[in-house]
Amino acid sequence: MKRVVLVLFVIIAFSLTSVALCPAASSGPIKLKYSNFLPATHPFSVLGGQFCEEIKKRTNDRLEITYYPGGTLTSATKVYDGVVNEVSDIGLSHIGYTRGRFPVTELLDLPVGYASGYVATHVKDDFYRKFKPKEWNEVQPLFFFAPGPQIVATKTKPVRKLEDLKGLKIRGTGRIADTVKALGGTPVAVEMVDAYDGLQRGVIDGILDAMETWRGWKLGELVKHATLSARGAGLVFTFYVVMAKDKWNALPEDMKKTVTEVSVEFMDKCGVTSNQIDIAGRDFFKEKGGQIYPLADDEIKRWQKAVEPLFDTYMKDMQAKGAKKSEMDEQLKYIRERIAYWAEQEKAKKLPTAH
Repeated sequence: MKRVVLVLFVIIAFSLTSVALCPAASSGPIKLKYSNFLPATHPFSVLGGQFCEEIKKRTNDRLEITYYPGGTLTSATKVYDGVVNEVSDIGLSHIGYTRGRFPVTELLDLPVGYASGYVATHVKDDFYRKFKPKEWNEVQPLFFFAPGPQIVATKTKPVRKLEDLKGLKIRGTGRIADTVKALGGTPVAVEMVDAYDGLQRGVIDGILDAMETWRGWKLGELVKHATLSARGAGLVFTFYVVMAKDKWNALPEDMKKTVTEVSVEFMDKCGVTSNQIDIAGRDFFKEKGGQIYPLADDEIKRWQKAVEPLFDTYMKDMQAKGAKKSEMDEQLKYIRERIAYWAEQEKAKKLPTAH
């Protein structure tokens, strides 16, 4: 009898231990929260919702992600800390809102001459996969992407040459602010959610941002002049989608594999979408009466020369923090090589661009 009782006790104990080790099996699906500062109707936000749905589908409803677009969970500047502190489990923002936190990655935000959002998206994601900067170690990066090249757009005064920027208050955050200053403008750090109001009230005279913002954020209703400055100072914000490290580590291996696969697919979708929404933004801007001004070749060279010192300043700042110039030179060389590579891929795929 004692032997029977002992056997039953062992069986029960083993069963309880198994349940404890497999909470997902006993308590239903794993549930995560995803924070995104972009408006719910923005195309990147729509893709974020589809990302959540695709993961749920491919995991047979075992992984559910509740989506919070529009900054309803954490604002643009708080997204990253929100993930680290597990206010959210996944977050989307860009590094311009947290200058100095991702110094190695900020090299990507210098005016290296991105041709389009598709090209920039792949270059930025490639850069992380290649170099894996330690500054991202406290989270699990899922993927990186980018909008189209930032260009100058102003409310009242057209910009046809560098001198026209002097005295203008231009929205610029992170490393983009340095570019505004190098070109002669006065950078003003305004969150995108406040840019429309800032233009209305005269807090800023213009923006240095992608064409997609003219439609996606309705800024094309206010800015009336745009300068095709990408060839002269083609820079792009680095967007990220990251996951809390503990939540990632707790996922079963098959779920990690699924999330990784979906992330790669949606990185590319973001790149394609970047081109599409830049075109839509350009068309919206024109419909609202906006005028677009190309830069003459000699003026493009002047803009390129004006931003050259930014690279030296960046490298000196980084060397003061212990970085090696040889490593940064290698990284910059890699960025430019990948720009050329992905520009060819974009051409081969016959993806239209707005520039």
